[in-house]
Amino acid sequence: MALPSFFKINKNKKFNFIPRYYDQRKENLEERIRSIEREMGVKEGEAYRPTIRKGQMSNYFNWKKRKTQKQSNIRLIIILVVLFFISYFLFFF
Repeated sequence: MALPSFFKINKNKKFNFIPRYYDQRKENLEERIRSIEREMGVKEGEAYRPTIRKGQMSNYFNWKKRKTQKQSNIRLIIILVVLFFISYFLFFF
C-alpha cells in the first residue's frame, strides 16, 4: 500500500520505435541475385540445382590426362631413338 503524495511522479514513456536502416550495397546485392536467378530460370523461393552433375566433368579430365600421357610417351620414344642413333654413331664411326 502506497502513501499518498502531493507531488505527481511521471513514469517513463514507452513507445514502439522501429529503426530503419538502408544499406545500398545489400540492396544492390539482392537485386543482382534476383536477376541472376531469373536469368538461370530459378523460381522465387526455390533452391538452385546445378545442371552439371557429379561425374560429367570427370570424363573431360580423364580425356585430358590420357592425351598428355600419350604425348609424353611419344616424346620418350623420340628421345630414346635419338640417343640410340647418337650412341651407334659414337661406337661404330
